[in-house]
Amino acid sequence: MAYISVSGLTKSFEGDQGSVIALQDINLSIEQGEFVCLLGPSGCGKSTLLNAIAGFIQPTCGSIIVDGRPVTAPGPDRGVVFQEYAIFPWMTVARNISFGLEIQGLAAEQIKERVDGLLDTLGLGEFRERFPKELSGGMRQRVAIARLLAINSPVMLMDEPFGALDALTRRTLQDELLRIWRASGKTILFVTHSIEESLYLADRIVVMTYRPGTIKRDQPVDLPHPRDPAGAAFNSLKRDLGSLVMEEQERHIHAEMKRE
Repeated sequence: MAYISVSGLTKSFEGDQGSVIALQDINLSIEQGEFVCLLGPSGCGKSTLLNAIAGFIQPTCGSIIVDGRPVTAPGPDRGVVFQEYAIFPWMTVARNISFGLEIQGLAAEQIKERVDGLLDTLGLGEFRERFPKELSGGMRQRVAIARLLAINSPVMLMDEPFGALDALTRRTLQDELLRIWRASGKTILFVTHSIEESLYLADRIVVMTYRPGTIKRDQPVDLPHPRDPAGAAFNSLKRDLGSLVMEEQERHIHAEMKRE
């Protein structure tokens, strides 16, 4: 069995105009240590699928199994990083990173050692006593990643974590994430609407259709790291995936026009 196994997953929501099917019959397997991107336009259910794997929402039908155990609720084996810098504004950088370790009941010496190591790894050492409001967006996202790494979740679920950053900061954090992934062997599921970002990062790219969200293509990316976004093979895949995503974007636009 795969490390993460999604079988026959369907998720519907009740709205003002009746039931809306967000995901329909999703079947997805992710091996331990893989880096998989969910790619598609807004409204295709990428975040819904990630939130179901995180345990934040329950599927209408189907199952999710992580490391042999059914997912019924959030758990420490699945850490999540969101786009919105979900860190505590009233805590310093160091306290934000140590908070989960304190909840786990680790000894003070262990906490200090792990926090110091992560501050160094993510270039946050000089900011340890700063509060989030004193940091740039990129630095706040580094804190969110450090907090997730502190609790040592084997699965990292990332929902467009770099979407609000400028291009240079985004590339810096992409490279940092790849370095951490290679060093740690963690399993990463990463939501993005950027074709280039998915190609730069992932072992596999799962392209999703517009609502109801299904899997349109499961695309391996057999390009060695570090990847060159200007390279011929990179751009050939980029054009291919771009046509798939644009088909779904056009379906989205037509659906919105009909509703109007």
